[in-house]
Amino acid sequence: MSTASIRTKRATIAAAAALFAAPLFAGCAASAVPAADVEAQISQVIEGETGNAPDGVSCPEDLPGEEGAEMTCEITVDGTTVDATITVTSADGSDVNFDVLVDQLPAGEGEE
Repeated sequence: MSTASIRTKRATIAAAAALFAAPLFAGCAASAVPAADVEAQISQVIEGETGNAPDGVSCPEDLPGEEGAEMTCEITVDGTTVDATITVTSADGSDVNFDVLVDQLPAGEGEE
């Protein structure tokens, strides 16, 4: 089982992506949390917190079940897509805990 926490700096997504903790199944080997599970959990928790599901959540790969592992997913709300950094905060057997930090700017903005 995995636990996710989400934090945001983006005003329009702040309500949708408030700090949360929720279970996620990492599978038997706990070597990684499937991307589809990470996406579904983020969407489910945002919907539970706000009453509205995001338009979409997309993660490029499975989340490694190793403390400190990171990946970037995209969350779309009201047609605006923002990057979200997923960071594994701890991993113990099949328990993988991770934080989600939603960027302040829409995906791709502010990059040089």
